Amino acid sequence: MVGKYTGLSDSYLSVLKALLHASVACRRKLVVEWVAAGDLEDVTAKEAPDVYKNAWDLLKGSDGVLVPGGFGDRGVQGKILAAKYARENKVPFLGICLGMQIAVIEFARSALGLHDANSTEFDPETSHPCVIFMPEGSKTHMGGTMRLGSRRTYFKVPNCKSAKLYSNASFVDERHRHRYEVNPNMVPQFENAGLSFVGRDETGQRMEIIELPSHPYFVGTQFHPEFKSRPGKPSALFLGLIAAASGQLDAVLQNYGHENKLLPNGISNGKPSVKTYQNGNAIKSSNGSLNGVYSNGNGNGVHH
Repeated sequence: MVGKYTGLSDSYLSVLKALLHASVACRRKLVVEWVAAGDLEDVTAKEAPDVYKNAWDLLKGSDGVLVPGGFGDRGVQGKILAAKYARENKVPFLGICLGMQIAVIEFARSALGLHDANSTEFDPETSHPCVIFMPEGSKTHMGGTMRLGSRRTYFKVPNCKSAKLYSNASFVDERHRHRYEVNPNMVPQFENAGLSFVGRDETGQRMEIIELPSHPYFVGTQFHPEFKSRPGKPSALFLGLIAAASGQLDAVLQNYGHENKLLPNGISNGKPSVKTYQNGNAIKSSNGSLNGVYSNGNGNGVHH
């Protein structure tokens, strides 16, 4: 988990619970390694080399990488470096909201050679604004301009991983909370270079889901899939991340759209076929903060 608020785990409570729901469905023990995004940056290498090394060791030892949402520019470069590492090393990756935006920025810089590509949130004067201010309502007043609540996303690439994980649905309704979005004018450049915008809104102008087809699992969402995850009914894209991280994604993708067909380890359309106990003693937290989540553990779980 590469984020800005890693010292306060409750900031990512919904994300942690969504990871846990998906891990239970995949019958894997979740191990979360917290990586402060700023610790991955070059400035930390100079000022605190031990901290820098530890952060990169945690990232490189992970089975999957998740970059959650956030606001502001602190730690953005570290998140970009995490996305670059996951993309280049074929490590399963899920970017949520800002996490998707930084994945697009990284792709613009690395794959398109646009070295000053950025979001206008962080650099209003960038010559390659790949993420821009696209509020619902006023573009000059901060209050009441967020794109909030449930919005519909239509799949434009029916055979993509995301559509399969959503049981081959033609559209999904997920919750949003943001002001900035991928610049639609740059989408043709990205797609020509191999980045696929598989989900869009009804106008086709708001980019909702990205995938890198050449990667085992590289997915970004403008919406927040964690908000609708539930015990026994994990978020589709979190399930994809955990399945990819634990070597089960191919089987999940092959079977996920079929009714009443069991997947590996007892998953049936996203629901465990075995009982789970919330008050048992089989799962405990090593840091006492969240039941069922192993933080900085050494078990044979899935590391994020």
